[in-house]
Amino acid sequence: MTDDPFVVHRGLLFTVAYEMLGSASDAEDVLQDSWLRWADVDRTQVHDPRAYLVRIVTRQALNRLRTLSRSREDYVGEWLPEPLLTSPDVAEDVELAESVSMAMLTVLETLAPVERAVFVLREVFDLPHGEIAEAVGKSPASVRQIARRARDHVMARRPRVRVSPPEQQAVMERFLAALGTGRLQDLMDVMAPDVVMIADGGGVAAAVLAPVHGSEAVAAVLARASRSALVSTATWLNGAVAARIDVAGEPAAVSVVVADGRITHIYLVRNPLKLTRLDHQANLAR
Repeated sequence: MTDDPFVVHRGLLFTVAYEMLGSASDAEDVLQDSWLRWADVDRTQVHDPRAYLVRIVTRQALNRLRTLSRSREDYVGEWLPEPLLTSPDVAEDVELAESVSMAMLTVLETLAPVERAVFVLREVFDLPHGEIAEAVGKSPASVRQIARRARDHVMARRPRVRVSPPEQQAVMERFLAALGTGRLQDLMDVMAPDVVMIADGGGVAAAVLAPVHGSEAVAAVLARASRSALVSTATWLNGAVAARIDVAGEPAAVSVVVADGRITHIYLVRNPLKLTRLDHQANLAR
């Protein structure tokens, strides 16, 4: 039924799960589990379906996150979130776009599961402390403390510079043009001297296993990749202008952080298991 609250709020529920997990496939699994639980609920006893559903999804996502936290310890190389194809409209909601950005999701990965849930529900979705307390099984007073600690943790680590979509697009176009030439200087010119590149191959696709620091080192890595048959196109990923790159027929997703007209961070996802949604636009909502 299209008027079922679960269907009505599905975009919101998916966004909550994705921001907690950093994985669209795991978020979909959480929604499936949550739907089964919702189907058994006596709707006459539910006064606020949206809040009730957010609680269900949060609890299921927390269970999944605790399991994933253990498995990610054995991940080969650097772990990055699963990129999502998004519409340009997502960028118009600045807070939503920032919350699903690769940079933010990477920072959220450094939080403990409950801290991450509290941060997402409070800072992104502006839920009252009481509702969050019910969702995570803590007292409102504890939730306030956790929220403050998580916010301080994230603020100290996330990029603070916001740029407009046109500026992001202009830098991305320069970056892709430089990547096409494969010349070191062209690549270095579009990057900040202290640029950091993180790549995720998951042990399946070729990728550097540790972050690469500095424009010269990053340019050298990218120049080697550009020697393969390479096709690149700008696209919208995680609420920002990004790029899809095919290296010798194998896809990759590139997201960047821009400041002062140059790239400061590069997130390169090559793990094919994380690239299955580059042709399917995600429905994100707050």
